[in-house]
Amino acid sequence: MKKIKFKKYIFRDLCLTLFILAFAFLLNLLMQTIFDTRSLIPMIFVLGVFLISLKTQGYFFGISASIISVLLVNYAFTYPYFAIDLISPECVMSAIVMLVVAIMTGALTTKIKEQEKIKAETEKERMRANLLRAVSHDLRTPLTSVYGSCSAIIENYEEIDKNKKIKLLNEMREDSEWLIRMVENLLSVTRLDSENVKIKKTPTVLEELIDSVLVKFKKRCPEFEIEVNIPEDFLSIPMDPMLIEQVIINILENSVHHAKGMTTLSLTVTTDSANAYFTISDDGCGIDPAIIDSLFSGYFNSDTSADSSRNNMGIGLSVCAAIIKAHDGEISVKNIKPHGAEFSFSLKLEVQHEQ
Repeated sequence: MKKIKFKKYIFRDLCLTLFILAFAFLLNLLMQTIFDTRSLIPMIFVLGVFLISLKTQGYFFGISASIISVLLVNYAFTYPYFAIDLISPECVMSAIVMLVVAIMTGALTTKIKEQEKIKAETEKERMRANLLRAVSHDLRTPLTSVYGSCSAIIENYEEIDKNKKIKLLNEMREDSEWLIRMVENLLSVTRLDSENVKIKKTPTVLEELIDSVLVKFKKRCPEFEIEVNIPEDFLSIPMDPMLIEQVIINILENSVHHAKGMTTLSLTVTTDSANAYFTISDDGCGIDPAIIDSLFSGYFNSDTSADSSRNNMGIGLSVCAAIIKAHDGEISVKNIKPHGAEFSFSLKLEVQHEQ
């Protein structure tokens, strides 16, 4: 995979170099023919060498372009025309200037790219550290609950009546289901974090997607009803349906667990010529402004959340952000008046060719 990617970059840089050199050559011919001037010819080639050094990887294409530019200027624009004369002072100075420009620009560009790479790696490590802290916090409570319930049943099996045992076992099952969903979210994040993974989009009927979401959500949260508003017309959206289901269910469950005082939960889908927009809103307590900017980062101070007993809000929403980003979409959240929160994400209606 890396070898194919490397060849792709080499081919792109080669095409870019040839295009810029050809454009500079034709522009100089045009200026010489129309304006009868040759004073700007070296400057145009220097600009071309600068652009090539700036836009290509490493030093090779910039230095090669400077050498080719010197030969072109000497051959086509310096007397005697259409002959190579490498010992003239103009040729030597042009070669020195272009080589210096190519080397300095290549060095500067390489340094900037290395700094950007280091910055990206640092940011990724910071995100992983935040995710690890959030996971450590979120897994501790249900695991402690499961361990406590198991210990209570084992140590006091004869003393605990049947109803109490069933209650403890139900609590263990609920915590286990929650842990399973947490692991699914984490697996999705790690899978989408790999550069080799590509989202395979397939045309998915919107109504079938929403029906599947409602069935799964009803099993997990049977006491809550969702107001659904979708276009009446047939609508097919390119997506990975299992991942988008996970996004919608994650957001719906976060509203259930964190939106205190919620009485209404709605799911709305609208479209324009290019995108489908999914909006999930509630009339609960809203989101603390202190955490709203870091809500999709995978970690925030759980003490400020509405419910800290099963605080998978950061993990779930970081998964949603990763999935939507992998679909080339956008996701956002805001508080709405008079109270409540609104999550929105978009999906493109057409499959991209490179996808």
